[in-house]
Amino acid sequence: MEDKIDVSVWRGTEQGEFRHYSVPRLASQTVLDVVTYIQRRLESSLAYRFACRVGMCGSCAMTVNGVARWTCRTHVEKVAPHGVLEIAPLSNLPVIRDLVCDMSSFFDKWARAEGHFHPTATRTDPIVRVQPDTPARRAADAGIECIGCAVCYASCDVVAWNADYLGPAALNRAWTLMNDERDSGGKVRLAAVSGDAGCHACHTHMSCTERCPKKIAPTAAIAGLKRATLAALLAGRL
Repeated sequence: MEDKIDVSVWRGTEQGEFRHYSVPRLASQTVLDVVTYIQRRLESSLAYRFACRVGMCGSCAMTVNGVARWTCRTHVEKVAPHGVLEIAPLSNLPVIRDLVCDMSSFFDKWARAEGHFHPTATRTDPIVRVQPDTPARRAADAGIECIGCAVCYASCDVVAWNADYLGPAALNRAWTLMNDERDSGGKVRLAAVSGDAGCHACHTHMSCTERCPKKIAPTAAIAGLKRATLAALLAGRL
């Protein structure tokens, strides 16, 4: 008898339900392979996102057996040794349909956290040489590889409790820019992340750090912002 996987997939919007599918189990099979099989062979209307398939874009992030993951890098044998899979959209984001979430609020919070670069020079100025071994540059490098997949955001308990909370990805981005010597937006950025929904709302549960597929530690970045906002407040700059 052919080995099968019992797969429950979320269908519909916020008021949807899980539907069950039987999928052949294959060697080196990823969760994204399972979703693709269902869409191509069993349920052509199934909506989901993917692009690169190799862990570069983050667009295939979903909730797999209760944990937010990149499905292209998650092998079935790792998360479903007994052949049972539950696949749902990411938590803490509105569901458009099936496994597709509306990412607007996630990226809006990047903007609220001043997560964009404020240049100090123009394109006609000489290129700034940034020394790679300074403490600030190392702090920036620690978080710069974030690709905005929202796995940390979907894993964050504080986001689940407080819809206004900026979230670990936006705050990690803010801290990265705070340590970029070419950026001039430090003052306005600290003001943006110091409010009730900013860095001090973090409870340091570390779910974001535990789940990040890029091995980034947003918890450490948020701690840096907490120290920086306190220092600015005591110095009268905030």
